[in-house]
Amino acid sequence: MNEKKDLFLIVDDEPDMCWALEHILKKNAFLSKRALTGQEALNLMKVDRFRLAFLDAKLPDMEGLDLARRIRKLDPAVPIVMISGYFYRDDDAIQKAVAEGLISSFIGKPFDHDEILKAIEIANSS
Repeated sequence: MNEKKDLFLIVDDEPDMCWALEHILKKNAFLSKRALTGQEALNLMKVDRFRLAFLDAKLPDMEGLDLARRIRKLDPAVPIVMISGYFYRDDDAIQKAVAEGLISSFIGKPFDHDEILKAIEIANSS
C-alpha cells in the first residue's frame, strides 16, 4: 500500500468541484487523487493511504454517508469531511454522523478556501 503523508482523496461527481478542491490543496503543497463515484473511491482506498477524504454527500452510485461507512471498514483512522449542497450542518443525519465519529466535519457548498484548510487542521488535531 502506498503511504503518502499529504495525499488527500476527493470524491465528487462534479469535475469542477474536484478541480476546485485539488487547486486549494495544491496551493498548500498537498497531493490529491480524485474519484467521481463511490466505487472509484473504494478502489483508490485499496491502493493508497490517505491523510483525509473529502466526500460529496450525493454520488451517482451511492450516498456519501454509506461511502463513509465503507471507507471506515478499509481505513478506520482516515478523517472524513462531508461536503454537500444537499445537506446542512444542522441536519440530523450529519449531526449523528459527526457524533458517531463517522465523519470528522461537514462543509456546505459553496465553500471558501479557508473552510477547507480549517477542516484539514481540525482533522489533524483529532
